Amino acid sequence: MARVTYLLLAANLLVFGLELLIGDPFVLAFALWPPGAGFEPWQVVTSAFLHGGLAHLGANMFGLWMFGRDVERALGAGRFLWLYFSSLLAASAAQVATTWLLHQHVPTLGASGAVFGVLAAFAMLYPRRIIILLIPPIPLPAPLFVFLYALFELFAGVTGTQAGVAHFAHLGGLAGGIFTVRHWRRRLRRH
Repeated sequence: MARVTYLLLAANLLVFGLELLIGDPFVLAFALWPPGAGFEPWQVVTSAFLHGGLAHLGANMFGLWMFGRDVERALGAGRFLWLYFSSLLAASAAQVATTWLLHQHVPTLGASGAVFGVLAAFAMLYPRRIIILLIPPIPLPAPLFVFLYALFELFAGVTGTQAGVAHFAHLGGLAGGIFTVRHWRRRLRRH
């Protein structure tokens, strides 16, 4: 059973409901702001439960549902929660560093970074699984899909394609997921 995955889905839906009820003051207080522009330590976690609209929420929750259930079954609830939050923290750190270096003063929100970490873990745990792109419908092995997606995120982040998307947060979350799973694998090999 994938209880933690469903708990995270419910938490994101609940927080989105609060966003709709309370509005901008809620989002402004809990989104991830760059240093010097309203940054508070709690925002590295709270920002991941906020979303910029129904499509943003839907895409992230679909990704969490698609990949989180299998990853949680493979890792267990405790490790899956650790993976999710280590990916989330890595995504937040990458985004804070990027906005600080580029002197940007805009907030970031969304679970994408954590979901990218889950996606990375999925590819590592299930390297023979096939993921079919929607447009165009091309079947790819999970590791190749993740690699190509990472290349796209890097390209889009460097070139500024898709303004308003936190590409480096996605890459940070992906790196967080990879490093977390690799750390566990190294520890297992030692024991």
